[in-house]
Amino acid sequence: MAEDTGVVASYLCEMRHAVDGGKHAATALTLSGAGALPCTFPYTDFATASIATATLAVAGLTTGAAGDYGLSPHTAAPQVSVDRRLASFWFQTSLRAQGWSSAPMWDPIAGDYRTADGWIRLHTNAPHHRAAALAVLGVEADRDAVARIVSTWQADALEAAVVTQGGCAGAMRSLAQWRAHPQGMAVANEPLLHWETFDAGCAGNTRRSTWQPMRERPLSGIRVLDLTRILAGPTATRFLAGFGAQVLRIDPPGWDEPGTVPEVVLGKRCARLDLKQADGREALERLLRDADIVVHGYRPDALERLGLGAARRRELNPTLIDVSLDAYGWQVPWSARRGFDSLLQMSAGIADAGMHAAGAERPVPLPGQGIDYATGYLMAAAAVHALALRQTQGVGSSVKASLARTASLLVRHRTAENAPPPLAAETAGDLSPRVEDTSWGPVRRVATPMSVAGTPVDWALPALALGMATPQWP
Repeated sequence: MAEDTGVVASYLCEMRHAVDGGKHAATALTLSGAGALPCTFPYTDFATASIATATLAVAGLTTGAAGDYGLSPHTAAPQVSVDRRLASFWFQTSLRAQGWSSAPMWDPIAGDYRTADGWIRLHTNAPHHRAAALAVLGVEADRDAVARIVSTWQADALEAAVVTQGGCAGAMRSLAQWRAHPQGMAVANEPLLHWETFDAGCAGNTRRSTWQPMRERPLSGIRVLDLTRILAGPTATRFLAGFGAQVLRIDPPGWDEPGTVPEVVLGKRCARLDLKQADGREALERLLRDADIVVHGYRPDALERLGLGAARRRELNPTLIDVSLDAYGWQVPWSARRGFDSLLQMSAGIADAGMHAAGAERPVPLPGQGIDYATGYLMAAAAVHALALRQTQGVGSSVKASLARTASLLVRHRTAENAPPPLAAETAGDLSPRVEDTSWGPVRRVATPMSVAGTPVDWALPALALGMATPQWP
């Protein structure tokens, strides 16, 4: 292995235990690649372990290496490899536009602002979130004007006001302040993944009871309903698509994420439904009935309000594997709070720790949206493990992840003084030779960081714009 793997092994052990309760058998894993992204936390090790966790789950699905629920217990475990250099790039962005420019990642108002007593981050990429922040501040969409007014507020007070208005904001706290915060304490007592299993009644469903994973394309024939947005949920479903799953993403009319959609819709069909209308909800119910997995990242009460809460989803499809995501954890007081990776980095002490480690005068975030990405790979691993449980034990699963709990795993370690050297500059050799013909123009991707012997990682569809498909299973 190219680097000391102690921290990778520590992260990997906790992640795999969260996925399968420690029931996995030893699987051949090789790490390659050199260097690390500079960070006060071992970001590259975290990325490597996250991708390895999901890849090992896929490898175990067809071979029995996943533990006592394995489908073919006498088959030798295939070799799994993860390249830490390529994993680092995928934990920033995999897409390299060829002859065109990607849309900016951030709205002009989004970002970090100095308050009267510290710092706060405003997340304004969605128009209604921008409107909420501006309404609280009483200014137009001008960054200088926003900065002047923000500087007169206490960070906690402004955070509370924006959230109450329906917006998204995160005051910067230290690691110690987050540990002492009521939500930080609640998150510390949560598992990395919440699992619930139940009798799935698979015997009456011919397609599900007869499905078997193929070594070459383990998730072929599996239908994944994607009700997710930036970035963790789409990362999970993108991974599943790479191993053969049919992924159908559903968005409301008019919704777009121009800065991130080309990155995360690789391998997916994308359709639109208006869930505020009866026919839209009926169409979604039809999709749920025939899905194997649903991944959703709406706030916990959003589907309940539409009449599609957990009980209704299980009624529609008792065999459905239900994987969901929350930002700040599943316990009060912030269990229903809107949140994103960049806000968690502020709330949970990550940006403050980065600032102090760098001797900087403003928040220093992670090198990418690594909390989102890591949570996405954890969700994908859980979905694959749940498939194995369903096929071998006839049980269904509900799995809940949260950005806040993933963040608490990241900060378990700090970068050591003898850390690997910084990553060398990207070269053409780091990119896949394939040119992907997307809706926005040709792209090349960073080469895939994971591999399973005998199981190609391949996305059958290029990244296509939202709403181009019909909302039905092919």
